[in-house]
Amino acid sequence: MSIDLKKPLLELTVEEFLDLQKNNPPEKKYEYGLKGLAKTLGCSRSKAADIKSSGILDEAIIQNGNLIIIDKEKVMQLMALHRK
Repeated sequence: MSIDLKKPLLELTVEEFLDLQKNNPPEKKYEYGLKGLAKTLGCSRSKAADIKSSGILDEAIIQNGNLIIIDKEKVMQLMALHRK
């Protein structure tokens, strides 16, 4: 389906709107590893490792051996609470 890019958003039909939603997948909720944590926080991997080791983000991180899974939303909430 081809949608006119100059068409106002309010004039889209439900079908056109749903087609746009299918083409734009939702953002990932999880990141993996220290690289993913660094990407979420916008810092270096060594700084991400320091923050993880501090225990501030324990509620947002699941670790099993070397596998680290990070809940991005929870990380941002915990960082906001910690800065106060």
